[in-house]
Amino acid sequence: MHETDLHFFIDSTNNYFKEITGVKAETGIPYIKGKDPIVLEYTGIIGISGKRKGSVYITADSDMLGELSTIILGSKTQDPEMHKDLIGEIANTISGNVREAYGADFLISVPVVVKGFAEDIKLPEDIQSFVIPLNWQNYKAFLVVCLE
Repeated sequence: MHETDLHFFIDSTNNYFKEITGVKAETGIPYIKGKDPIVLEYTGIIGISGKRKGSVYITADSDMLGELSTIILGSKTQDPEMHKDLIGEIANTISGNVREAYGADFLISVPVVVKGFAEDIKLPEDIQSFVIPLNWQNYKAFLVVCLE
């Protein structure tokens, strides 16, 4: 994976937050993921196939997702099912926007959503994974990109 690949994901993530909330997410310096899982309360995972293979996931806590659902839906309800739908939609939107840059050979799966601090989210060990820290409205999240 090249630095320009990461920029596609960073730009797509920043654009998502800016378009949906009016406030751009701040991205930290990407780093290579170690052995420990980077997982918060809710995680939306997208598998990638075609010319490029791998996966992308975004992970966030319920407070951030609650604030996003308030902005998007106008509801202050803290519904776990809504949070699961939202994290899956965020992962899908970010990956879908990156797909536009790569073209039709960049195939993305339906999102898989994990609730909880699942330690069994494993990425291929033969592909380097990059962690992109995100900060939006003082909430933290992580985008993890594992792409050939």
